[in-house]
Amino acid sequence: MAKLRFILGDHLSRSVAALRDIDPAIDVVLMAEVGSESTVVGFHKQKLVFIYSAMRHFAEELRAEGIRVDYVRLDAEGNTQHLEGELARALARHRVAGVVVTEPGAFRVRDIMNGWSERLGIPVDIREDDRFVCSHDRFASWAGDRKSLRMEFFYREMRRLTGFLMQGESPDGGQWNFDVDNRESLPPDYQPPKRLRLEPDTTTREVIDLVRSRYGKNFGDLEPFEWAVTRSGALDALDHFIAEALPGFGTYQDAMKTGEPFLHHGLVSPYLNVGLLTAAEVCAAAERAYLEGHAPLNAVEGFIRQIIGWREYIRGVYWLKMPEYAQTNELEAHRDLPWFYWSGNTRMNCMAQAIGDTSRHAYAHHIQRLMVTGNFALLAGIEPAQIEYWYLAVYIDAFDWVELPNVHGMVMFADGGLLASKPYVASGAYINRMSDYCGNCFYSPKIKEGERACPFTLLYWHFLIENRPKLGGNRRLAMPYRNLDRMDDRQRGLIGMQARAFLNGLSATTDEEPEPQLTLDL
Repeated sequence: MAKLRFILGDHLSRSVAALRDIDPAIDVVLMAEVGSESTVVGFHKQKLVFIYSAMRHFAEELRAEGIRVDYVRLDAEGNTQHLEGELARALARHRVAGVVVTEPGAFRVRDIMNGWSERLGIPVDIREDDRFVCSHDRFASWAGDRKSLRMEFFYREMRRLTGFLMQGESPDGGQWNFDVDNRESLPPDYQPPKRLRLEPDTTTREVIDLVRSRYGKNFGDLEPFEWAVTRSGALDALDHFIAEALPGFGTYQDAMKTGEPFLHHGLVSPYLNVGLLTAAEVCAAAERAYLEGHAPLNAVEGFIRQIIGWREYIRGVYWLKMPEYAQTNELEAHRDLPWFYWSGNTRMNCMAQAIGDTSRHAYAHHIQRLMVTGNFALLAGIEPAQIEYWYLAVYIDAFDWVELPNVHGMVMFADGGLLASKPYVASGAYINRMSDYCGNCFYSPKIKEGERACPFTLLYWHFLIENRPKLGGNRRLAMPYRNLDRMDDRQRGLIGMQARAFLNGLSATTDEEPEPQLTLDL
């Protein structure tokens, strides 16, 4: 008997579980562009174009294979704009014995799916998404009853499981992790590699026009749109990264430079997260570059660690700990997200650059996310749910399973250390060392007092002072706390007063950042 195969917007893989045993002679594939999933948060315009265009191209690829596809466009007459509503309408159109779907990437949607069979009166087979290296059961077995879940130990298990960069039971180069070699700032004469950008085809142009008309007020620039939207385009992007950018990825992966949002980063995460590429083929391509002498071990190991280490680990934490995980707020942070996260209008040049890159490309690399926009959110005490909403909305590669634990645990330390061994906080000195942002900033990390004192530095020390009851015993923060204790009462008092003045000047609704008065007389 025929089955209805429901394919979601991040399931664009021919090998996805819901399609693996499809019978093209009788089965029907349902795909639907639904407004509810694009308005849970106000997605970046380019993110909407990417998902809808990739869906339309994937549907055509299935049709070319002889598979019948029932495709509902966003502006189709009668579109309910909900996954369940479109499934119900499709069941009325097609005589089938059941529904087959791969589990979604959001716990919220999975919870809704669990009730489909009862509400719609038809068997619904929800299959685990086995495009990942580590299954839910395997991760749960590894996690066991550990009080903290450290990625490094999980990563080693994934290396053994996959065999990437392994010599029997030993890692290539005699060590598992070369991160110590991957923290260099850019030299003065640095020339970044040119990156492949793709021109929109007719289908993508139609989607661009659709998004412009329906989501014109959403965050971000709509054009130029230069992302791949097909598997062949994603493979071209991967090949280009391996050839041009991977050799320098390790050394400069933490660096930042004005006007260079991509540097040596892979730009393959959007394609991985919607299914246009697989983790195995991406890692195999990087490993092959090392074995053929094209890229050094520190670059290839660092890149593969992001894929089979961090990406798999984050997904494991998400499905193991949700939904309670999202409700934690260890540091009791409740400040509203400042409006400049949306406008980019701030005198902090590092923030303006990172938000500007995000607006232009729906992308910023991991150090811009973690140590600039994320660092500020943590130092300023932004409510975790608000900054999580922002990350999910603005980044083309952000889906709930990968965004939420990254921001909740790694960026905001809201889980109290389950995921990260310490809060990832840094002063303006770190940003100055890893970028050229500070040279063109109104503020200076070298100025300790007054209106030009760097907010990151003020907030860094203020954060340590305010959170000492919870963080003072963290061994990885022992040195910062020793440095704090070397300050006299006047210094600590002045830091607190200046930091509070700056924070009180932030607005969640105003399009311009106020000019806080930071010169205070004790």
